[in-house]
Amino acid sequence: MLVAVCQIEMFLPESSSLKSKRSVLNSLKTRIRSKFNVSVTEVAHHDKWQRTTMGISMISNEGKFLDKTVSAILQLVEEESRVEILDHSVELF
Repeated sequence: MLVAVCQIEMFLPESSSLKSKRSVLNSLKTRIRSKFNVSVTEVAHHDKWQRTTMGISMISNEGKFLDKTVSAILQLVEEESRVEILDHSVELF
């Protein structure tokens, strides 16, 4: 059994309040969860309007599948016009 943990640090340039930030994040988290069946949550910068870090985790028997899924998730986030990826990291256990 392998576990992948991905952290994506993002900038939300159009966000002007925590409410608008949550709206963008909830939409993005819902799309990621429904498309990839993974766990997603905000793990840092809870009180900042224009910055966040999302944590994503998944389990599989195949490392190749995890790599492919993480790449697809990063692609989906990159395509979201309301956020900019500042940094990301991936760890396999």
